[in-house]
Amino acid sequence: MKRGFNQEVYLELQTAAIMERVRQFDKLYLEVGGKIIDDWHAARVLPGFDPQSKIQVLENLRDQLEVIICVSAVDLARGKMRSDSGLSYQQEALRLIEYFTQRNFKISSVVITLCDQPEVVADFVKLLKERGLIVHIHSRTEGYPTNIDKVVSPEGYGKNSFIKTERPVVLVTAPGASSGKMATCLSQIYHEFLAGRRAGYAKYETFPVWNLPINHPVNRAYEAATMDLNDQNMIDPFHQKAYGIEAVNYNRDIATFPVLNEIFQRIFHQQIYQSPTDMGVNMVASAIVDDQVVRLAAEAEIERRYQSAGVPLEANFSRC
Repeated sequence: MKRGFNQEVYLELQTAAIMERVRQFDKLYLEVGGKIIDDWHAARVLPGFDPQSKIQVLENLRDQLEVIICVSAVDLARGKMRSDSGLSYQQEALRLIEYFTQRNFKISSVVITLCDQPEVVADFVKLLKERGLIVHIHSRTEGYPTNIDKVVSPEGYGKNSFIKTERPVVLVTAPGASSGKMATCLSQIYHEFLAGRRAGYAKYETFPVWNLPINHPVNRAYEAATMDLNDQNMIDPFHQKAYGIEAVNYNRDIATFPVLNEIFQRIFHQQIYQSPTDMGVNMVASAIVDDQVVRLAAEAEIERRYQSAGVPLEANFSRC
């Protein structure tokens, strides 16, 4: 297949964009969305994209970066599995730890999130500690999302133990979605501000691509890939209001932004982001060198996804 995506340009631009965010704060908590390794979906829809692109970008920042890995106690308790690899979230977390260790990344700690019953995860915590890892247990955030006063208080984020970090970039990742990455970032930022340090937050994102049209096959392929999550692409109304520009985001980020924006303002005492799209760092569109090649690859991925799911393509094409 012809190359439609320039990997070298992407690595350069994405690294530079992250460093620009880093310079805005004393410390940046960088949440990684999607797959941090083995991103074969991106490789299929962007011919020329390396499945290990995120790690390659992060390797450019390795000396300035350390890693926090979040694992949900809820997912551990029910033995949740990844549909792509067949690994449980516990196994995937261990794989991530080994992967980062082999590549000489510093792992600050593992955080067990949403944990109201520590005895349920005791065996996993013991296993992690036997491997020399620091483990933190964080419970659900009281008051979220309706009582922001309580969320941003000693009874909310203040209840979580503070994870000590030394480097200017703290990568927050997880074995899968809904693992408590955002809550961990916000909890850390709350504690950092109490200590007089101006910490910031950003998301390392790939899909949806904010500055491609909402009906571009690459963005439609993202919806096809997340049918199980019911993610739906939307024009970000906050971005459009702030800048008069159409930007593509997805329903969950848009729905939670008013709450997150209020939390940020309580912590920072100012508005640092005008929209959920502002929070993302995504230079994918700037590295597309042949749009037709990319479109054809993404269309093929949409068809593959629906065929593998046993869903008639015509019945669902409007959704993606």
